[in-house]
Amino acid sequence: MPSTPHRALRGLLPLCLAAGLLSLASAPATAAPGTGPTAVVSMGDSYISGEAGRWQGNSLTNSGNRTGTDRSWTGSGYDPGRVYGTTAGGCHRSDSAEVKSAGPIATELVNLACSGATTDNVFRAANGGVPYKGEAPQADQLAAVAATRDVKLIALSIGGNDLGFADIIEECAYDFVLWGSYCYDDQQYAVDQKIEGVVAKVGKSVDEIRAVMRAAGYADSSYRIVLQSYPSPIPRGAENRYPQSDWSRYNTGGCPFWNRDSDWARDSLVPQLANRLKGVATAKGAQFMDLRDMLQGREVCAKSSKLVSSTAPASATTSEWARWIDNNETQGLVQESMHPNYYGQLALGRCLELMYARTTGDFSCKNTAGAGASGMYLSAG
Repeated sequence: MPSTPHRALRGLLPLCLAAGLLSLASAPATAAPGTGPTAVVSMGDSYISGEAGRWQGNSLTNSGNRTGTDRSWTGSGYDPGRVYGTTAGGCHRSDSAEVKSAGPIATELVNLACSGATTDNVFRAANGGVPYKGEAPQADQLAAVAATRDVKLIALSIGGNDLGFADIIEECAYDFVLWGSYCYDDQQYAVDQKIEGVVAKVGKSVDEIRAVMRAAGYADSSYRIVLQSYPSPIPRGAENRYPQSDWSRYNTGGCPFWNRDSDWARDSLVPQLANRLKGVATAKGAQFMDLRDMLQGREVCAKSSKLVSSTAPASATTSEWARWIDNNETQGLVQESMHPNYYGQLALGRCLELMYARTTGDFSCKNTAGAGASGMYLSAG
């Protein structure tokens, strides 16, 4: 562990909720809308791109395969490309990303999302879109996909970076480690100042997707947009297995947050954004997938989950489903912190698979205690 909290938290989290260019290898010849291979496309930020897919739970072991948690271990070193391919260190589109874990729901599963992306990175360049990490805006990339494939569903996760999730987590962690004060009051004020603008830009993101699909000849009824919300990567204070009265949350669990701030994040911030995103989906004719409870009991430091160790092997049924804050800075990249990990992404893939089968309606996706991705289920509302 670092000797000072300043070093451990320096640059803490881009949370990197970022934009990406897909290399569409061997694209088929141009097809009319509704022809060509079927496709499901994911767009947006790190919560759908596959950030943190490198990790199967969290372990205090800093060498070798880190007690089986580090999927990039080659036997003699680490190669993040084994998980993130050519996007290692950038968009972090993992092999376990939501759309890639959704099962055989289409001939092609296309991931355009990128870790760190904002709504500006989704809009078409012709309508204010901004390239990101050397890649064209995601709506422009979608146009190429729509022209050569039969797109059936587009899953969108966006808005978290516009709202400043990274800054919120960083400030709340600083308040725990350095200042001994709460963050929720100042951060709630900041969120309230931004939320209307964020919601408007998420709505524009949906409009941009519609515009691309119409230009490609698709009727609005010929495909679906599923807008999704965000899960909380940390549990409520009472559900944290480490006391807030010592440094175990920081040094052992990788979840340096006060109970009061944890409760605010879990029961105020996440629901506030989810409810507003649902409003956008309703207004724009999209389906809504509510993920606020998706990690319940599987969060970093949750009582009902545990760290991976020699006596507790990595497991989808017992390990955490989100990446901790890497305090000692010896495992991977800090941008992976506070995202669904490999197990969480398999669960998200199952959620998307279940949504694909529900052609209408809004649903919440939840997990079954003690079960892996196969235990995910939808509830109406």
